[in-house]
Amino acid sequence: MPVICAAVEGAVDEAVARKLIRHAGGVPGDVYGKRGKGHLRQRMEGYLYAARHRCWLVLVDLDSDYDCAPLMRAAWINTPQPSFLCFRVAVRAVEAWLLADAKSIAAFLGVTPSQIPSQPETLPDPKKTLVSLAAKSRRREIREDIVPPPGSQRKVGAGYASRMIEFTKQHWRPQAAAQRADSLRRALQALQNLRKLPCP
Repeated sequence: MPVICAAVEGAVDEAVARKLIRHAGGVPGDVYGKRGKGHLRQRMEGYLYAARHRCWLVLVDLDSDYDCAPLMRAAWINTPQPSFLCFRVAVRAVEAWLLADAKSIAAFLGVTPSQIPSQPETLPDPKKTLVSLAAKSRRREIREDIVPPPGSQRKVGAGYASRMIEFTKQHWRPQAAAQRADSLRRALQALQNLRKLPCP
């Protein structure tokens, strides 16, 4: 099985990337970045160079930066893409991919499955939606960890990242989520294709 290195925006994205690589049949290697989107883009040229010699996954959120993933790809990669690079854009954020596994995320948050949006990739701010769902949780610890306290300027609670990492590692089902998130389905297919290449 090939070792696939990755570059991501943050800690939750790292958990998602590692889960996807394993699900596609690869072995997660070192994960770089984890200091935000701007930091990731500044180092994109280095990742492109590295992908000429090793298998790489670069995972970024679309957010509201561009209208669609192809426009973002064109802006970030203006040279021929190396064969060993898997550049994937989460529409509009990896939280949409987590919400796409409706049964699992509902159970984890302590809400009913009917409260989970059926088309999470159409949400303008999937993270905000996830926090709003957590605010309705039957579990106090979920509310306290994920939802920011009243009057706070923070968008998420102090335990948001650790809870999302816990969910991703222990409960998230990428294959089930891919049925409701096309950008995830495409990412899985691209990783499976990458795994088949004779990566160094």
